[in-house]
Amino acid sequence: MKTIIIYLYAGLLVLKSFPKLMKVRRIPDHVPFSEKRGQIFATPKEVSQKVFKRTKSTIDVEGMDKLPEGPVLFVANHQGMFDILVLLGYVDKPLGFIAKKEIKKIPIISSWMEELKCVFIDRSNRRAAIKVIDDGIASLKAGQSMVIFPEGTRSRGGEVQTFKSGSLRLATRANVPIVPIAINGTYKLLEANDMKMKGDHVRLTVCDPIMPDQYKEMKSHTIAEQLQQTIQSAISSQSK
Repeated sequence: MKTIIIYLYAGLLVLKSFPKLMKVRRIPDHVPFSEKRGQIFATPKEVSQKVFKRTKSTIDVEGMDKLPEGPVLFVANHQGMFDILVLLGYVDKPLGFIAKKEIKKIPIISSWMEELKCVFIDRSNRRAAIKVIDDGIASLKAGQSMVIFPEGTRSRGGEVQTFKSGSLRLATRANVPIVPIAINGTYKLLEANDMKMKGDHVRLTVCDPIMPDQYKEMKSHTIAEQLQQTIQSAISSQSK
């Protein structure tokens, strides 16, 4: 019953956000994205925090002072369905995602994602995947930080899976810092309970960024390995 109530509550919040979405869409095109992104990001951030509050979960955030100025590529592990909400709600920087194309069919949510300069990918279309990289780079150059989950699937709380290096081109071609961010505990809210909602404790840890002058001579697979080890280390240290 709790699961249904929270889904309905989240749906109601999304519906109530429609007037704010229309207001955001009326911002003139000539206004730079860097000036309007705060207005765009405020509502998704508020909705995400309200949903977490309704689940009766607690969120600990560490390392936010490590965030560089300007757009960055966040590289995160992927434990569960609540990962996107915890990043939207508790990272102090407007951000967008690379999302499955199916989400474009969801009213209002897909429109907010477009405003956040999210990029939609058709995983069955290799040529389209190349365009996704180009669109993601364009978002970064426009001033929007982006998030990737290089495991490619949810780990559901197990060991961090092997990071795929291809999507790191978003950072290396846009010449922006790469910020590893460790998510720990989101799977306990849903996946660990046979998809039934349960409040729990979630920790979000921003690790030391890798700056362009540090990674410019590194191979993509080496960067991916370093990021994976950094995130796994952050998660492992929390269980000691």
